[in-house]
Amino acid sequence: MNLLAEQTEVAVAPVIWTTLEALPQLPNRLVDWIGFQMGLPEWLSIILGFIVSAAVVVGVFLSCFALTSLIERKTLARIQNRYGPNRAGPMGLLQPVADGIKMLTKEDIVPYKAEKSLHLIAPIMLVIPAVLALGVLPYGKEWVPVNLQLGLLFFFAVGAMTELSVFIAGWASGSKFPMLGSLRAISQMVSYELPLLISAMGVIMMTGSMSLPAIVEHQSLYNFGFLSNWNIFTPWGLVGGIVFFIACIAESNRCPFDLPEGESEIVAGHMTEYSGFKYALFFMGEYLGLFAISGLFITLFLGGWNAPFAGLEFVPTWLWFFGKLVCVIMTMLWIRGTWMRVRMDQLMRFCWLFLIPLSLLTIPAAAIWKFSGEGLLGWVLTIPLLLIPYIIMTVIYNRCLAPSTRQYHFAE
Repeated sequence: MNLLAEQTEVAVAPVIWTTLEALPQLPNRLVDWIGFQMGLPEWLSIILGFIVSAAVVVGVFLSCFALTSLIERKTLARIQNRYGPNRAGPMGLLQPVADGIKMLTKEDIVPYKAEKSLHLIAPIMLVIPAVLALGVLPYGKEWVPVNLQLGLLFFFAVGAMTELSVFIAGWASGSKFPMLGSLRAISQMVSYELPLLISAMGVIMMTGSMSLPAIVEHQSLYNFGFLSNWNIFTPWGLVGGIVFFIACIAESNRCPFDLPEGESEIVAGHMTEYSGFKYALFFMGEYLGLFAISGLFITLFLGGWNAPFAGLEFVPTWLWFFGKLVCVIMTMLWIRGTWMRVRMDQLMRFCWLFLIPLSLLTIPAAAIWKFSGEGLLGWVLTIPLLLIPYIIMTVIYNRCLAPSTRQYHFAE
């Protein structure tokens, strides 16, 4: 008689803490451990895991929003040789708290002719796409809140909701200035989305995937044994990265492309008739969108969570990501404190006659780079392809198509 031994599987409790790399996953693992101890069903544990992941991402970037608003004001004050916030708390460190209390307690004024329901929905619709976009970015090897195979497509798809929210805000206000400001903002955002999308095509061609973690993994190797092979270190990636970065500034309505909020022309654009917490939601949505688009730039061209040099892998990958994010944001603040605001005709001409043709050139350049072996031959073939049209477009743009210098005549 053959006796069959019954094997029973012993459930093992989830591990809460392993290394510093897994620190961002600590809340999720804590929820898994509590669910295991309480005997929760698997489907409920999965739902709770998604909620905790979303809460972690939102909490981190809301903290970054408060900190960045203070750092920006301090940085601009330093550039402009003034003090900046220095009253609320020691050295002005509690200024974000004071601003938050002020926005929460200010009166919410709604114009008489405004569409009240749409007037309320517009700022909420601006925040939601930014939060959804932040949810698909890979922040580290073990910190990918939502890993989608079409993560890049999802990012651009939810980003298109921003234009709708801006238009609703301008139309629902029942005033001419918000309506004009929303139309100006939409024309800018739609125009600069084209070079943004086209410059990302080369990355998709080289990686063969729209998965954002896969794009980061493709940049995880090293050239010459020590230098990272980020896409920005290739000829097509350098041009595409610069175009993408400029389009990021325009999409985020940052100076010198902050025409949707041209105070001297259209008061505050589509936000003119907003006050109190609704205005704070617009302010927060713009910063969250800035973090999201900067994170995508890091993912596509700056290697994501990868270290810049070999031998630095001991540093947690999420620290590398946020270190790069700090560098990108500080560069944008530097640009804001240095460059003046451009005119609307200059803004549109720069996009349609320069950025879009230049971004289109990165597609054949990426193809040549791929099929030439990604070596010296690729540099020889792609540099003329990108440099010669750049010179031609620069000459045409600056000398032939640009309007003549304005002549001012003063009364004697």
